[in-house]
Amino acid sequence: MKIIKVGGVPEHFNLPWHLCIDDGIFQKDGLDVSWRDFPDGTGAMCKALRNKEIDLAVILTEGIIKDILHGNQAVIVQEYIASPLIWGIHVAEGSDYETIADLKNTKVAISRYGSGSHLMAFVHAKNLGWDPNQLEFEEVGNINGAVEALQNEKAGYFMWEHFTTKPLVDKGTFRRLGDCPSPWSCFVIAVRKEFLEKQPAAILTMLKSLNSVTKKFKEIPGIEIALANKYDQKPGDIQQWMNITRWSQKQISVMEIENVQEQLKELGLIENTKENSYFLPSK
Repeated sequence: MKIIKVGGVPEHFNLPWHLCIDDGIFQKDGLDVSWRDFPDGTGAMCKALRNKEIDLAVILTEGIIKDILHGNQAVIVQEYIASPLIWGIHVAEGSDYETIADLKNTKVAISRYGSGSHLMAFVHAKNLGWDPNQLEFEEVGNINGAVEALQNEKAGYFMWEHFTTKPLVDKGTFRRLGDCPSPWSCFVIAVRKEFLEKQPAAILTMLKSLNSVTKKFKEIPGIEIALANKYDQKPGDIQQWMNITRWSQKQISVMEIENVQEQLKELGLIENTKENSYFLPSK
C-alpha cells in the first residue's frame, strides 16, 4: 500500500474525496489515502505542506500560487474546481453595518495571513475602489473565531465561502451583505515536490480514481441529501451550489496561473512573477 496524506477544508467541495476513501476506491488501487480536515483553511495547509505533515492539499488556487512563490516546495498537479469560489461578506447580526460601503476602513477578520480570506479581502477592496494598503486584519483561525471576533467588535466583517456560512446566516449569527466571486478557478490539487518525485505513479493513479468520481458526482442518486446531511445544509441551498460548481479533471491552464500572478502583483501581494511552468510538475 502506498500511503498518501491529504489535507483539505471540511466543506462540501471535498465529498468526492471521502467517497473514494470510505467506499474503498483508493484502496482497490493499492493506495492508503488518509484525510485531514483543515478548518483554518489555505494558510494552515500551506504550513502543513512545508512541514511535511501532509503530502497533498486540496487548496485555494491563489493561496498556493502565492506560497509557492514564497518558497513552498510544492507543485500543482491538477485543477479541482474550475468554477469561482463565491465569498460571502458577513457581519455580526447585531452590528450597525447595513451596506458594504459601511465596511470601508473597518478591520477584516481573516483565518490566517496568506489564506483565501486574507487575499480575497484585497480583491474585494480593489473591486470597490478602496485602497488595499489601508486594510487592517484580525487573525481569527476559523469560522468560530470569526463569530467571536465579529460579535465582540474585534473586526467589522469576515469573508468566507457563501454556502459554508449559510447555516450561520440562517441562525441569525451572521448577516450577509453581499458576495465577492474569486476572479479565477477556486481549488487545485498541490503535491509536495519531494513526494511527487518519489511516488509519481501513486499520484497519477489516485487522480484517475478521483476524477472518475467527480466526473459523475452530480449524477449520484441522492447526492444532494448526502451533502445536506454531512455539511448541515438545506437541500435547496445544496442544489443551488451544485448548479454553479464545476469539478475539473484536467490540469490548470497556464493562462489561469498567469491571471492569478498578475492580479496578486497588482494588489501588491507578490513582488515578482515566475514562468507559469514554475508551478507545474517538470515534464
